[in-house]
Amino acid sequence: MIDAQRRGLLAAFGASALLTLFPGVTRAATGHDTRFLLVLLRGGLDGLHLLPAFGDPAYAALRGDGAIADPIRIDSQFGLHPAMQQAAAMYRAKQLLPIVAIAPPYRQRSHFDAQDCLENGTATPNGARDGWLGRCVRALPGDSALAVAAVMPLALRGSDRASNWSPPLSKKVDPLLLQQLQPLYAADPRLNELFERSTQTAAMRREGKGAFALPEAMRVAAQRMAVADGPRIGFVEDSGWDTHRNQAPLLQRKLAQLDEGLANARDGFGAAWSRTVVVVVTEFGRTAAINGTGGTDHGTGAVALLCGGAVGGGRIGGDWPGLAPAQLNEGRDVRATSDLRALFKRVLIEHVGLADAAVESKVFPGSRAVAPMQGLRLT
Repeated sequence: MIDAQRRGLLAAFGASALLTLFPGVTRAATGHDTRFLLVLLRGGLDGLHLLPAFGDPAYAALRGDGAIADPIRIDSQFGLHPAMQQAAAMYRAKQLLPIVAIAPPYRQRSHFDAQDCLENGTATPNGARDGWLGRCVRALPGDSALAVAAVMPLALRGSDRASNWSPPLSKKVDPLLLQQLQPLYAADPRLNELFERSTQTAAMRREGKGAFALPEAMRVAAQRMAVADGPRIGFVEDSGWDTHRNQAPLLQRKLAQLDEGLANARDGFGAAWSRTVVVVVTEFGRTAAINGTGGTDHGTGAVALLCGGAVGGGRIGGDWPGLAPAQLNEGRDVRATSDLRALFKRVLIEHVGLADAAVESKVFPGSRAVAPMQGLRLT
C-alpha cells in the first residue's frame, strides 16, 4: 500500500516537483539529470561549407572554385569540411546528427532581426523581451542556467536562475559597449569585418597567447555544467561567421575552432556526456553560389548540429530541398524546410524532460502550428 502511494506521488508531481518539495532528492534519482548546451554562431555560418552537399548535382557548379574538394564523406550525398575531424569521429560513433535546411521563422537577411527571432523564440524579431531558454529555466523548478558570454544573451533573459560568466575584459573596454557598437558596423561588410578583427585582436592581447575563443568557452561551459547539480542549461556564443569575401581561409580557422570546441565539450562533460545534448545553430545560411569576392552573402536555410552521448546520430536529419535553380529560395538560397523551434521543442520535451504543455504555453507560446521535430532519437 505504501509503495502504491509513493508511485502515485511520483506520477502526480513529477521529477521537477520532487526536487522542489524535497531538496535532498538528486536529479539522478528522478531520471532527469540531463544537460543541454546551446552554441550560437553569430554571423550566419555557410552550411554548404561545413556540410558540403557533394552528391547534389548542382553543388559543384554553384560553388565553382569554392567547392570543398575533399570533404570527409559521411554518406552518399553529404560530407564534413576537412577541419571537422573530431566531429566526423563523433558522427561515426553515432553522437553527431547534422540537420539540414533549417532556420528561425524569420526568413529575411538581417543578422540582428534573425538573431533576435532565434533567441526570443517567437515568429518575429522583437516578438518577446525575454528569451526562450530563460522561459525554459523558469519552467524547470530548482534548475539553473549558465551563459559563457560577456553580456547576458537575449536567449537566457527572463530567469533569475540564469547567470553569465566570461574572462574579465580590460577596464578600458565595456562589453556592453561592444555589443551596442556591433550593429552600427554590421550594415557595412567591410566595417563589420574590421570590427570583428579588432575585437578578436584585443581579446588575444588580453589573454597574452590567444583569445578566449570558442574552444575554451565550450570547455568551461561543459566543466561547470558537469558538476553534481550544476547548471542543466548552458549557452555559448561565438561571432565572426559573416563571410562575404575570401571565406575559405577564414572558415578553415573557424571550423577548426568549432571542431576543437566540440571535443572540449565532450571531454569537459566527462561522465555526463552520455546525458548531454549540444546543439550548434546560426541565425541563417548563406547564398548557394559563391560571390565574386570568394565569399557568400546572407541567405536562408542553414545547418544545425546535434552532438552528445544522448544523441542518436550517425545520419543526416532534416528535409533536403536540393540545389537546382527551381529548388532554391528566390533562386539564390538553400530553402529552409524546418523551423528551429521544432528542433528546440523536441530537445526540451524528449531530452530535458519538459512537458509538452509547458513547452507550448510557456517556452514557445503561440507556436502550436510548429510541431516538435520527429525522428531525433534523444535520451
